Amino acid sequence: MMALPGGRHLDSVTLPGQRLHLMQVDSVQRWMEDLKLMTECECMCVLQAKPISLEEDAQGDLILAGGPGPGDPLQLLLKRSWVISTELRRIGQKLAQDRWARVHSMSVRLTCHARSMVSEYSAVSRNSSKEMGQIEKLLMEKCSELSAVTERCLQVENEHVLKSMKACVSETLTTLGQHFGQLLELALTREVQALVRKIDASDNIYTTESTTGNLFSLTQEGAPLCRIIAKVDGVLCLADILTDDSHSEATRAEAAAVVAQVTSPHLPVTQHLSSFLESMEEIVTALVKLCQEASSGEVFLLASAALANITFFDTMACEMLLQLNAIRVLLEACSDKQRVDTPYTRDQIVTILANMSVLEQCASDIIQENGVQLIMGMLSEKPRSGTPAEVAACERVQQKAAVTLARLSRDPDVAREAVRLSCMSRLIELCRSPSERNSSDAVLVACLAALRRLAGVCPEGLQDSDFQQLVQPRLVDSFLLCSNMEESFV
Repeated sequence: MMALPGGRHLDSVTLPGQRLHLMQVDSVQRWMEDLKLMTECECMCVLQAKPISLEEDAQGDLILAGGPGPGDPLQLLLKRSWVISTELRRIGQKLAQDRWARVHSMSVRLTCHARSMVSEYSAVSRNSSKEMGQIEKLLMEKCSELSAVTERCLQVENEHVLKSMKACVSETLTTLGQHFGQLLELALTREVQALVRKIDASDNIYTTESTTGNLFSLTQEGAPLCRIIAKVDGVLCLADILTDDSHSEATRAEAAAVVAQVTSPHLPVTQHLSSFLESMEEIVTALVKLCQEASSGEVFLLASAALANITFFDTMACEMLLQLNAIRVLLEACSDKQRVDTPYTRDQIVTILANMSVLEQCASDIIQENGVQLIMGMLSEKPRSGTPAEVAACERVQQKAAVTLARLSRDPDVAREAVRLSCMSRLIELCRSPSERNSSDAVLVACLAALRRLAGVCPEGLQDSDFQQLVQPRLVDSFLLCSNMEESFV
């Protein structure tokens, strides 16, 4: 995770399941590559900081001594910015502890890293803009100011004077972080824009394939880079790939993966996706087709994940999916073990169904395709491996299946079909047996809501005890009753 100034983070947000061969990154190999760039201390740092700290935590300082290699501006920016962000965070921690010797030595080292990033990026990039040049100057000025003021603090013994100087250091550090964030934003935007233009201009299938893979790798760095990709209309570029059948399935799956990351409802970047609406119908159509024709579970997962996120992004997508008979495509895929064989994939499918179920006309399509029986099966989703990720995915499937059932049961036909398939019995079991829902409160609330909706249509399907405990009381009272069923007081 890369921490940026201003509280932003480049969190790694990965799609579950294995990636395509083109996406695979060996973590050990990546670590070994990074290890080549690490050393105890830069010579310039030692000369400028002079007294080398003997504090214990100094022994753990590993900093980037060289660049990531010529001709790779993006990787240079990402690696250098990670180191600078880490140094900024550490300086803030040492400042809070009043450890002035460490604050000063780390400030000098920060200046070295900032200077290296600016000079290395200038060497490998095209002519920088006037705005970038101005921010680079401001950044270096603040770095020098930070080194100077922290050096003065070493000579001060009066605590009251140090306290006032600490506020000055803190303000300088904050401003420095802001300049660094602005410079990094401009540089990354420029490089991502170049990557998008390369995809647009390329007529070579291999270049398009590798560049799309690079774009996907960038989305793994988290929200800021996803926002930048959206801001430079990278999604529109990917729309061309998705809708072009001349591209391989692997390349279109890569494009779907980028769309899934950029449109994730967990990322606050949707304000930059207004232009995405212009091509949304083409993208949704292409993704449904990719789901239908997917040759593997990997491809289906990526395409369905993109569709699931788009249904959160705009409600028009749900109407488009209805017109494209997406319910039939998704439900048919559920019976194909080659495409749908993990809770992660079923999580995407039930997410789409849950979001589509707000539309009234969705109910008839669900009944026609025997969708209620599929939803019933999802209420019994169980993990195979017991890993935390898989257990969490199963909980999401159960919860969303109950939500979908509750929404669809507004239609009396769906409610009666659910009762006929013994959905009420399964919902009661999930409510009363914490082990069936892995003690998930979210699943419990969703099941109680679905049970109450079904009971409103078909009350005869409930025993008196179930009605009195799970339906008649307030929802919060039933929730407390069920959530305490496994507690043992000795």
